[in-house]
Amino acid sequence: MRAGLILMEALGGLRRNISMVISVVLVTFVSLTFVGAAILMQGQISTMRAYWTERAQVSISMCSTVSSGETCLDGAATDDQVEQVRAELEGDALGSLISNVRFEDRSEAYANITELLGEEQAGILTEEQVSESFYVTLKDPEQSQVIVEAFAGINGVEDVSDQLQYLDPLFSALTVATYIAVGIAVLMLIAAILLIATTIRLSAYARRKEIGIMRLVGASNRFIQTPFVLEGVFAAFLGSALASAAIIAGMHFGVDGYLRGRVPFITTWVSMQDAVIVVPILMGIGIVLAALSAGFAIRRWLRT
Repeated sequence: MRAGLILMEALGGLRRNISMVISVVLVTFVSLTFVGAAILMQGQISTMRAYWTERAQVSISMCSTVSSGETCLDGAATDDQVEQVRAELEGDALGSLISNVRFEDRSEAYANITELLGEEQAGILTEEQVSESFYVTLKDPEQSQVIVEAFAGINGVEDVSDQLQYLDPLFSALTVATYIAVGIAVLMLIAAILLIATTIRLSAYARRKEIGIMRLVGASNRFIQTPFVLEGVFAAFLGSALASAAIIAGMHFGVDGYLRGRVPFITTWVSMQDAVIVVPILMGIGIVLAALSAGFAIRRWLRT
């Protein structure tokens, strides 16, 4: 009977403040959607970084007939220079750091360029103008600088480049986007908390006579506060549910239905399972913040 009375009081308060409740639901929905999107974006960045870090290689390009660097003044790299680089890569000093070495000769490199650019575009080059290259896969990609320093400036070596360095700007840009989403989400959550507190205080003011009577008949503060807390929790629950639905829909239609087929260079994506894991996080954030905000607001009002 007591629980039923509390629930009826909470539902009555929601009906009396329906416009404010809708505002709370919408603000909570938008803010938690940003939170969920930020979590999934960070997960996507981590997934991409792990995938490409494992596959990133250090490329050692040998001089070709058209190379003009200081290490290529004698023209194309000789067989002895190529074998010298191979020997160092397979030697004891560097061998312990290397997982795999693949050598691409001129014919293979020219065939790859032709396949990539087409015969018409690739026709401006001859096979002799294409560089031979070593592609080094490291056991620990963080040690790539060791390979770069070992071969930079050696005669016959035109360029030594770490493929992972070209991905760092992309990861940095995505991380900044995540921080922006988190910042917007925090601002929206603050707005939701303040709006919940205002809604509860207005609801309490509208029912001040009822609260006075309840105090006179000996009702405890907890009994008086509970319906107001439930109002805030219910509104936040609806907003959290909408945000969760938006995250699931975004994953299904946005990532699985659109991006996977149109962004082929990204081969690893966050999954629906990741989105499902985010749902209880959003629900928990919404309900806990609403309960704390409503409880604090009604306690302050009852003291006045």
